[in-house]
Amino acid sequence: MSDSANGNYQVMIVDDDFRVGALHADMVNSIPGFQALEPVQDPRMVPKLVATLKPDLLLLDLYLPHVSGIELLRELDVDAIMISAATEPKNIAKAIRHGALAFIIKPFDAKTLSAKLKGWARYRRQLSGMAEFNQQGVERLFRSLQGSEEAAPAAGAAPTEQAVLNCVKEASEPMSVAEVAEAVGVARATAQRYLAALVANESLELQLGYGTRGRPEHRYVAR
Repeated sequence: MSDSANGNYQVMIVDDDFRVGALHADMVNSIPGFQALEPVQDPRMVPKLVATLKPDLLLLDLYLPHVSGIELLRELDVDAIMISAATEPKNIAKAIRHGALAFIIKPFDAKTLSAKLKGWARYRRQLSGMAEFNQQGVERLFRSLQGSEEAAPAAGAAPTEQAVLNCVKEASEPMSVAEVAEAVGVARATAQRYLAALVANESLELQLGYGTRGRPEHRYVAR
């Protein structure tokens, strides 16, 4: 069972070469916040194992015996990154068309895998941190999946988002939603939306504080 609620994402590696699977598992385990499950060599076992173990992410080889990685992509409802030495455009297009969130060309190094996995983790945090998305939020999701989203807001970020970020950064102590809304001059709901987005992309940190009545409240501070 996944422990992703505690930031420990479980990754299932599917590769018919046990040596390659073990190598990739070592790479995954070297990345903070990720844990590799036992690599799977027989792709026919993957649907059952996914249902039982509920991994957060698959690292899925394209060319497999008995069942191709593309077929598994079509069948499984789980996040997957395709890994393959097959670099022909048709293979990459098929992988993306059938649900791969990224495509990594073999052989790859630990730095490449780390960037993709950290980008995917940022994508997952953004999804869980927002009730709904505007177009900028959707674009941020795609940048994260490519491993290119930085902690600071992207160039061209909404002026209000930048104002909210600057407000918290310049504050001498953590700020509440109400304090940010008043300082920036926006509605509380608007401030909450931008604060959630900035926490999701790791520009701000969310802390639990206590108001004057002793009730817990969210407070925000710059990282």
